[in-house]
Order: sequence, then C-alpha cells, then structure tokens
Amino acid sequence: MAKNFHSELVVANYDEHIRKLIPGYELVHQQIDAILTTHLPEIAHILVVGCGTGYELSYLLQRHPNWIFTAIDPSATMLEQAQKNIGLGLESQRIRFIQTDTQSLNQDNQFDAALAILVAHFIPSENKTEFFQDISDSLKTDGILLTYDLMQPENKTELKILQKMAQQTGLSIQQSEKMIERLQQDFHLISAQDLAALLTKVGFKHSKIYCQIMNYYGFFIQK
Repeated sequence: MAKNFHSELVVANYDEHIRKLIPGYELVHQQIDAILTTHLPEIAHILVVGCGTGYELSYLLQRHPNWIFTAIDPSATMLEQAQKNIGLGLESQRIRFIQTDTQSLNQDNQFDAALAILVAHFIPSENKTEFFQDISDSLKTDGILLTYDLMQPENKTELKILQKMAQQTGLSIQQSEKMIERLQQDFHLISAQDLAALLTKVGFKHSKIYCQIMNYYGFFIQK
C-alpha cells in the first residue's frame, strides 16, 4: 500500500523514519546549504517544493537571516507539521506556506533558487517534464534548482544493497522488505541519464551531479 502523506501518524513519524531510509541524509543537506550559500546573494527568495515537515526550512532560516521562502506541499498535514516544527517566532515571518503543487503555483520568474529534495521520484513519469517545466518557469534567469532523488536501479543487486544499507541505518528486516515493495508502488523512477536529458529538454542550460550515494543522486541545475 502506498504511503499516505496526509496521515497524521505517517507525518508524525516522518523525520525519524526518513533518516533510516535515506543514506547520508544529514550530509546531503549540508551540501545543499553550502551550494546555496555559494551561489545566492545575501538577500534571496527560495522556493521549497514538497517542503514536508520543514527540515530544510528550519536550518536555512537559522543560517540565512535575509532569505525569504515560499514553501509548497500538496499535503495540509505536512504543512501543519512544518509550521509546528518551525514555530511562531520572527523566523516564521519569512516563510509563506501554500498548500499546492507546482502546476498551480503560478509565480513565474520569482525565485533565485528552488529545492525539490526527495520529491521528483514520486512524480509519475508522464508528468515529470511538466513538473520540471513548472519549476523552471518559476525561477529567475540564471536561477538554480537542487534535487535529490532515487534513480532507477540497474539490477536486483542494487536493490539488495539499498535494503542492506537501510538495515544498517535502523530499519528492521521486515521494514526494509516493505521499503523495497514501496519502490514498486509509490516511486516512478528513471535513470540519471534520462533525467539529465529531460532537464535539457525543458530548457535548463546546465546540470551536473553534486552528490551520489548508492542510487540516490543530487542534481545541480541552472536555468
């Protein structure tokens, strides 16, 4: 059964569970912060696509007091949890939360950067071009997009390695077996090569891999 990100129980356990599922979760976010810090001006507007429980928002708000954020997610439950995690302090005034997807965003050429972390692998293959086109349209000229997603394993051995890694980071054998089952139910995977070609088709002028851990790839993409 596909995981329901509108479920309060799923959302409540998300932050703990994701660290067992995703190898190098904290390291990836450190890289994201370093890349954004290098490429963006002191005052910047960032779009966070699929903001989830707000992890990216929380550390970026602390480290960059002059950045503002638009955070979108189709799940009202996720947005509520993100708002709880961030709190009601002054930092929260620099975030606009919107329950929507990229299709309904309608904010062309607004953002210096966009983040889509662990999002695109849930987008059906037939909708991926439109998904990335929507993000491209929302970016300013020379704006950047950072992604991090699971790419299509080439064989069963790579799936087995992913499963063993998840067991090492805290999943039980049964949980890791369910994880592999979910790859067939929830995920719409393509190869890194196909993603690079899709990004070129959409019109991004530059893309490169900034990180790879197992079958998880991070792409740096520039409009």
